[in-house]
Amino acid sequence: MRTKIHFIVNPIAGSGKNKLSKDEIDKFFGSDLFEIVIKESQFSKHAITLAKESIAEKANVIVACGGDGTINEVASCLVNTSVTLGIIPMGSGNGLASNLKIPRKIEKALKIIKKDSVLEIDAGLINDEFFFSNTGIGFDAHVISDFEKDTKRKLWGYVNSAIKSLRTYKYQEVELSYLNQTKKISPFLLFISNSNEMGYKMSLTPKASLRDGLFDIIIVPKLSAFKMFCFTLLFFLKKHYWLPDVKMDKAESFTIKNNGQASFKVQKDGESLDLSAKIIDIRVLPKALKICAP
Repeated sequence: MRTKIHFIVNPIAGSGKNKLSKDEIDKFFGSDLFEIVIKESQFSKHAITLAKESIAEKANVIVACGGDGTINEVASCLVNTSVTLGIIPMGSGNGLASNLKIPRKIEKALKIIKKDSVLEIDAGLINDEFFFSNTGIGFDAHVISDFEKDTKRKLWGYVNSAIKSLRTYKYQEVELSYLNQTKKISPFLLFISNSNEMGYKMSLTPKASLRDGLFDIIIVPKLSAFKMFCFTLLFFLKKHYWLPDVKMDKAESFTIKNNGQASFKVQKDGESLDLSAKIIDIRVLPKALKICAP
């Protein structure tokens, strides 16, 4: 029986010029052992519909070809199923793919899929939404919200959005509960991560693991201008945890209660998430996703 591999391509991810040739993919895998289907997403969330169709069509492997947003849409459909996720990184940041050491070169990524080396990684759940890299309700969510207005998703776009968000960021008091403790905080950053990389080789949680059944959390309070400069410098040196104000921990679940009037601004896997709920529950689903990785 031939292995059914379905590719879901986001043509506008990253450079916006993403294509896969059916003839070349067939030639690479061999039509005697593999049955190849290539689909292109046409609009936001379309990859979810396509992934569900591929599951109904008995695909053995579904390959997300795009950035972390596309990967999230496809992977969310595969949690706790027997279908394996493949990744061809075509986005701007490609945080999850980089963490898994999946190369950007298409042929090298295809070799990993063909080899059929499968890992089981943890998934995250924020209320009813899945995430696989990270989620946050602080400054990062504001940066993502601004960045999504930019039609050219490059590193400079993140930098520009970060600068603008620094000028307009409003602190919001929340109650954070985990490990049998509850604290009121007004964080600059409240970032919960399953992965040790955000994208562009940058990391807020360098010790995070996709397979330990735990999330890593970083809490950064309101900082003076001098301490903010120090935090930024240390972040680029990957030593931001040296700053005494920065708190880092690990847990399998978190609850965040909104004490203010404004709704949460949330990001998950680098995409804005609209949550009107006053309480956010975040929990890990250990080894809930099968994924092709070296």
